[in-house]
Amino acid sequence: MYMYPAYIHEDDDGTASGFFPGVPGCYFAGDTVEECLADARMALDAHLEFIADNGDSLPEPTSAKQYWHDEDCQGGVWVLVDIDATKFEGGAVRFNATLPNLLLKKIDKAVDADSKKFGSRSGFLAQAARAMLAHN
Repeated sequence: MYMYPAYIHEDDDGTASGFFPGVPGCYFAGDTVEECLADARMALDAHLEFIADNGDSLPEPTSAKQYWHDEDCQGGVWVLVDIDATKFEGGAVRFNATLPNLLLKKIDKAVDADSKKFGSRSGFLAQAARAMLAHN
């Protein structure tokens, strides 16, 4: 599960709009703040699907803090939108890997400490691979 920060601004007429600063081109809006929040999830889902369908890498979630002083992000609120981005990566493929025992124990310890984030060894390794590929 990925958590993408979204910035939302309510206009004087009660409508609201927003965007995901870490996902260029992903905007959303609604007649109310509640509709805007619902549209945020749909917009992010559609945008990530478009990126994946074009064979591009999905953007890694960023921290909202890095945008706090951005002039486009003033006077509104921040929300985190969670989405299961793995559905855009194709089906799972089983493979065998050989790792040093101590490294595997460290991976297991990290998974046990934050099972919600990683889920399993495979989840941990997939997240580590995504992070490495995003920086190369």
